[in-house]
Amino acid sequence: MRALVPIVKREFASYFATPIAYVFVVIFAALAGVFTFQLGNFYERGMADLMPFFQYLPWLFLVLAPAISMRLWAEERRSGTIELLMTLPVTVTEAVVGKWLAGWLFMGLALMATFTLWATVNWLGEPDNGVIAVSYFGAWAMAGTFLAMGAALSALTRNQVIAFILAALGIFIFMTAGTPVVLDAVRAFLPEAVAEAIASLSALTHFGSVSRGVLLLSDVVYWVTTTVFWLFVNAIIVNLKKAD
Repeated sequence: MRALVPIVKREFASYFATPIAYVFVVIFAALAGVFTFQLGNFYERGMADLMPFFQYLPWLFLVLAPAISMRLWAEERRSGTIELLMTLPVTVTEAVVGKWLAGWLFMGLALMATFTLWATVNWLGEPDNGVIAVSYFGAWAMAGTFLAMGAALSALTRNQVIAFILAALGIFIFMTAGTPVVLDAVRAFLPEAVAEAIASLSALTHFGSVSRGVLLLSDVVYWVTTTVFWLFVNAIIVNLKKAD
């Protein structure tokens, strides 16, 4: 994995080749503030916590993750640089993991831009900072899984717009699988065991406990295994598509 660090550096630096990355982070932080203080009724709740922020965060990731992942492989295929990348002393695994790590670090940077919200609630009151810290950890883990899925779907096409749509649709399904509307529909036709299995695959189900400050081993296993699964799928797709 000697080539992993150079790939991460190259990909991460590419985000800041234009001012778009800075604008993107600022917009993300601004939207986080709007969702927290306006839509989340922060002041009306009368509680110094970040529950409104973490409640809306998965829906912000529904846009952020596809926007970051859409270029990871679609652009490589469109420009033909994927062939050049594969001729270098770099394995497919290194390329897949390196690109994902760079995107995950960028999403972590976007999350760090929202630390002003954390500082604000500490200024306004006395929140449980342990709960907030665990929630941020879970949020970053969720971001990594969404990004891995988006990267895998990006490898299917040369068009970044199509890659964005595929990723957004996939993440939306992945998020809402455990919602009452979906589960009620499943229970109408399938056994309860199937509904429970679908609910266990929902990102919102696992993030819900983490956002309350409860870090369960099952949640950690879920984020790790789903991320590894999508990275594995990404590697398979790249191997199949690199000769196209």
